[in-house]
Amino acid sequence: MTRIVDLLAAGPTYSFEFFPPKNDKELTTLAHTLSELQPLEPSFVSVTYRGGAASRQRTFDLVTGMLHTTKLVPMAHLICVAHTRLELADILVSLRKAGVENLMALGGDPPTDPDAGPGELAGHPRSPDIASDRDNLAAKLRLADFGVTQFFFEADEYRSLVSDVRERGVETPVLPGILPVTSLSTMGRLGGMGAAAPAWMEERLRAADTRGGTEAVRKEGVELATELCSELLASGVPGLHFYTFNTSSATREIYAALGLGPNLAT
Repeated sequence: MTRIVDLLAAGPTYSFEFFPPKNDKELTTLAHTLSELQPLEPSFVSVTYRGGAASRQRTFDLVTGMLHTTKLVPMAHLICVAHTRLELADILVSLRKAGVENLMALGGDPPTDPDAGPGELAGHPRSPDIASDRDNLAAKLRLADFGVTQFFFEADEYRSLVSDVRERGVETPVLPGILPVTSLSTMGRLGGMGAAAPAWMEERLRAADTRGGTEAVRKEGVELATELCSELLASGVPGLHFYTFNTSSATREIYAALGLGPNLAT
């Protein structure tokens, strides 16, 4: 199986993130999204989960299904917050037996699944300040092949983070996480997801809504994400990682605008 660290060594990567479907409706949506995004030939795709046995199994099934029935290079998420050490070891053995080589290990948010346990590992401490946060991040990146950021909306935030870990002697690649914000409702939820929209971005999206409603907001959101990606690529980032929310249209439009994808990349 292709290892993501080898892809990064060969040049910039372009990747997508999905979450496992909870029901048949979500499964249909995801199947449609995969059929539309696979022709873009992403470097790899990642699959999240929220903790708990049911969610973990859905992630396992989706990752192994991609591995054996598509040309995609899948990466499974593994969160520590909801598992004992024994459970984590069992998950790792199952993934290795299935042929999965790429894994994103992270602390994870407190699980919402009713069958999720309390876990045994502390994960990434809740840092009291930026310096402590960067120290913890650098320590983790020293042991990792690469990292992926939370989504953000200003390139200077990414550059600052990378500069901070480089100052700590860490050269591990860090992929910027990209979230196209294509509705006012999504914008309103960003704060609770860890990265609120800056004021200038909110102004552009609300102005678009005034001009042309829902469709204008969607187009403005795609344009904002494209502008961010373009600036990041110009600065020499090791790749782009798109948070898709299991839909395809925004990512496909950004790809086209940037000239990415098969027979398009320069």
